Amino acid sequence: MLPKKVESILNEQVEKEGYAAQLYLAMASWTETKGYEGTSGWFYAQHKEETEHMLKIIKYVNERGGKAVVPSVKQPPTDFENIKQVFEASMEHEQMVTASINNIVSICLEEKDFTTHNWIQWFVDEQLEEESAVQKILDKLNLIGTGNLYMFDRDIMSLRSAGATEE
Repeated sequence: MLPKKVESILNEQVEKEGYAAQLYLAMASWTETKGYEGTSGWFYAQHKEETEHMLKIIKYVNERGGKAVVPSVKQPPTDFENIKQVFEASMEHEQMVTASINNIVSICLEEKDFTTHNWIQWFVDEQLEEESAVQKILDKLNLIGTGNLYMFDRDIMSLRSAGATEE
């Protein structure tokens, strides 16, 4: 049986994952309308991944005898200054999610819920991967500056593919 405190914090995480999915969808839409086809593809893939994370938590809560709550999600930003700002916002969000996952780990240990503690380790690893992927993109953007981003946009999907094979 899932401890109530763990159920509650996991339901909060469902909301955060739902917001992440919407944030990445908004980023995909913004980049797509600016002509960044590769970057929008990267963000659409991130949207799908965050939706899968949300569903993974919902299913886990329900399977453990809890009740997952599907939340309303607040409106993410829909306008950005430039590509670099989009990825900086992405990094900031991923760092917030990492802190939230770490908090879940802490509560699992407090509650002696070792089953959830073991299960949540997948998300701990996932966040390391997410932050690393966004940092690599930010590093590339810092190298090329704000000039012609055609090649960056063309190559961004290979960055995602390379990260996916490291799993």
